[in-house]
Parts: sequence; structure tokens; C-alpha cells
Amino acid sequence: MSALATSPDAVPSTTVRLRALARLEGGEVLRSRWLVFCAGLYSALSALLLLVGARESGVLGFTGMERVLLSLSHALVVLLPLLALTGTGLGVSRARRDGTLELLFSHPISRDDYVVAVTLVRYGALILPLVVLMPVLAGVGALGFHQAIPWLFLVRALVVSAALLWSFTGIGLAISVRVQEPDRVMMYLLLAWVLGVALLDFGLVGLMLQWRLPASLVFVLAGINPVEAARLALVSGAEPTLTTLGPVGFFLRDRLGSSLLFVTGVAWPLLVGIVGWLLARTRLRAGDLV
Repeated sequence: MSALATSPDAVPSTTVRLRALARLEGGEVLRSRWLVFCAGLYSALSALLLLVGARESGVLGFTGMERVLLSLSHALVVLLPLLALTGTGLGVSRARRDGTLELLFSHPISRDDYVVAVTLVRYGALILPLVVLMPVLAGVGALGFHQAIPWLFLVRALVVSAALLWSFTGIGLAISVRVQEPDRVMMYLLLAWVLGVALLDFGLVGLMLQWRLPASLVFVLAGINPVEAARLALVSGAEPTLTTLGPVGFFLRDRLGSSLLFVTGVAWPLLVGIVGWLLARTRLRAGDLV
């Protein structure tokens, strides 16, 4: 707080305020071991996939490190939304309940400063271990298993993962700002993850079986889900012809193409995250602190 408490008449600059808030939020992340947890989980998952996948010659057209990275990316598509929701969903509601927000806003800082600082620190704690880990994983595969590094797919996978993390970071912040009770926050976070990862697939299959919806409508409904959009973007990066998806791949290749699938799989999650973040910002600016 010393960076903020200069004098009654002096108002710190935006940079100073953000830096002070980021230090406070970063200390909270370190105390909660959240950064260590994310890094350890990413590392354990990567090591498992590397040991299992790099030794096999080829499955479904993917070989070596490309297959390992594709498997890791598909696992992360399920895992990243949960990490983003739990990492951001309780931050604001907990600060409101323990009085941290009232204490912070008794200093010359704005609510916008707080939202920006929380977003940068929490999102950084989620994405930085992944940015470090995936190139390290590729390097270990190249040195230890003599596998070529698919740099293009590595970059595309990182971009898709970053967009998906941002999407659920925005959703988590919106839930945290809007809902005050911790029990209800956890319920909404779990519901958001289940809808994004599990139930929508089964719901679409049920709709197809019950009403025989047109294929184009089914893909539009699936694409609304940022998780589904990220999955298609990953597959389009690893296999541009989309032959591994069978008839579905042929339909998508003819109607959209791999490049448009990748752009959609990045742009749509980013847009969802921006909307969620703006809703959180608007709600915090207009709402009460308690």
C-alpha cells in the first residue's frame, strides 16, 4: 500500500496504481500457491503425454511430437476452462466479503484500476506457465526422442490456448463480480464449465437424434461454445485437410476451410472473453462494495 499512500493531495499515476495493485494481487496468487499448482499440473500432464506418445510411430495420421502436442492441446481444451474459472471466479467475491475492496478503494484508486490489475495478474498466472512449458516440451522431445519440432503447430496451439483461457477468464470475472455468495459462485462456475466442456456435446447429439437438424445448424450451435471452436481450430492446425474427422471434416473443409476454422477458433473465444470482462467491469463500477 505504500505506493498508494503518498500524501492526501497527491494522486498517483495510473501506472503507479496498477503496479501497486498488481503486486498485491500477485502476492495473493503466490500465497495461494495457484501459480505453482498450474505449473505443476501442466508439467505432469505434458510429461505423461511425452512418455506415452513420443515412443509410438503414428496414430490417426499424427506422429512424433506433433501427436504429443496435439494430445496435450486436446487435454488442455478441457482443463484450461476449469483452471481459468477457478482462478478468477472467487477473486472479487472473496475480496468483497473480507473487506479488501473497501480497504483498497479508501485509497486513490479506481474500480477500473482494480479490474485491470486483477485481470492481468490472474490471466498471467494461467498463461505464463503454458508459454514456457510447451516450447520446453518440444525441446525435450527433440533432444531426448530425436523428434522434429512442429513450430507452426506449436505457435497455433499456444494462440488457441491463450484465446480459450481469456474467454473463461472473462466469464469467471463476470460471475465473481455479479454473485456475492461463495457457494453460489462455485455453483455457477461449475455450471459454466460443464456447459462448455461436457453437456453441450451430449445436447447437440440429442438434438440431432430427436429432430434431425441440418448439419450447418448443428455446427453453428457447436461453434457458439468457445471450447468447441478451440477444438476445431486445433484440429485444423494439425491436419489442414481435416480427414481425421471423417465426413464432418469433409463438410467443414468444403464449407469453411482450415484457415477460417482457425481464425474462428481464436476470434470467437476472444470476443466471449471481452464481453465477459466488460460485463464484470460495468457491474463493479455500478455495484456496491459489500
